[in-house]
Amino acid sequence: MFRYDEWANPEYLWLLVIIPLLIIWYWLRQKRRNPDLSFSGIRVFEEMPKSPKTWLSHSLFVLRLLVLSLLIIAMARPQSVSSRQNINIEGIDIVMALDVSSSMLARDLKPDRLEASKAVAKDFISRRPNDRVSLVIFSGEAFTQVPLTTDHQMIYTLFREIESGMIEDGTAIGDGLATSVSRLKDSEAVSKVIILLTDGVNNSGSLDPRSAAELAKMFGIRVYTIGVGSQGFAPYPVQTPYGIQMQQMEVQIDEELLKQIALTTGGRYFRAEDNKMLRQVYDEIDQLEKSKIDIQEFRKKHEKFIPFAMIALLLFTLEVILRFLVFRKFP
Repeated sequence: MFRYDEWANPEYLWLLVIIPLLIIWYWLRQKRRNPDLSFSGIRVFEEMPKSPKTWLSHSLFVLRLLVLSLLIIAMARPQSVSSRQNINIEGIDIVMALDVSSSMLARDLKPDRLEASKAVAKDFISRRPNDRVSLVIFSGEAFTQVPLTTDHQMIYTLFREIESGMIEDGTAIGDGLATSVSRLKDSEAVSKVIILLTDGVNNSGSLDPRSAAELAKMFGIRVYTIGVGSQGFAPYPVQTPYGIQMQQMEVQIDEELLKQIALTTGGRYFRAEDNKMLRQVYDEIDQLEKSKIDIQEFRKKHEKFIPFAMIALLLFTLEVILRFLVFRKFP
């Protein structure tokens, strides 16, 4: 009925221990009050009618126990608690900058680097319902695929349209980073983050990646960089007169540049050589960047002892009436 923390004075409940003690006392007292007499026979008593009043006389003691129990409960002051919460969520604004150059078709990740990156990124977004997310793609140039939005379903839909070759080939890391910064520079979010994934070396674009990193730092944006691809060589599909053939392509990732970008902005660099490692990278970023949630709880307590006290008063009145009118004893 009530939890322990919903009693104002729960220590009074220990007084209920006296109830069974009083029952034992009453039983022993009644036993001592019965006189012992010797009769030559008990047939005469067996034929005497038994009065209900004899049994009902014990109801006075029962009423007294009920009154005492209810008074103890009333003194313990049972309460009901109503509460409400005000939850203030300060989300994080995240830009996912995704390399879509032709090298992202390499199949050291399954089914290839680009599709694996899209799948893991979608799963990452699905776990962050309170954050605004933007999608920037880059290759030889960069553009915004999705502006900052909380409509994650729209992002999932547009993810399906991303493919290698949709823009000029190349790897313009600086332009991709600068475009991402432009999405966040006016943001008032508690935290602004760019997750930049690439598998190559900066060889295109008009802006140096280090300058773009300084720009991100100036606007208080953290950049997490991910180098995706195995070490050494990776299988890459090549169109030949005999159809698509797999050829080994050398993996070239400018890890020093990606580390410097992350260090400049207060982020971190990760290397993902397979699907499992890529999922682990996003899991770690998910733990590093958590939305801030402020919870204000308001609790109001309502006293519930009055019904117990009123019932105790009514039962006590009933006991007095029965004792002096129905079960009155004459000298």
